[in-house]
Amino acid sequence: MNDGDPSVPEAGTYAVDYRDGSVGQVMGCEGGLVQLRPLGGGREWDCPPEKVGEAPPGEVLRERVRELNRQGQARPR
Repeated sequence: MNDGDPSVPEAGTYAVDYRDGSVGQVMGCEGGLVQLRPLGGGREWDCPPEKVGEAPPGEVLRERVRELNRQGQARPR
């Protein structure tokens, strides 16, 4: 879903938003912007294509662990 632009990651892959280092799953492109969703789900955000790039596997893993930790802390005891 990168409309032939090799600089835009494919839908379903993981990407990093260079503006703040956030990692998300690429949901698609709309209005010239890349739409990313947090790995644990939630609200999508838009990122200019020049500010997004493929997320290294280590960053994806770190973000998944952070999300699991957040979920574990949210459970009532």
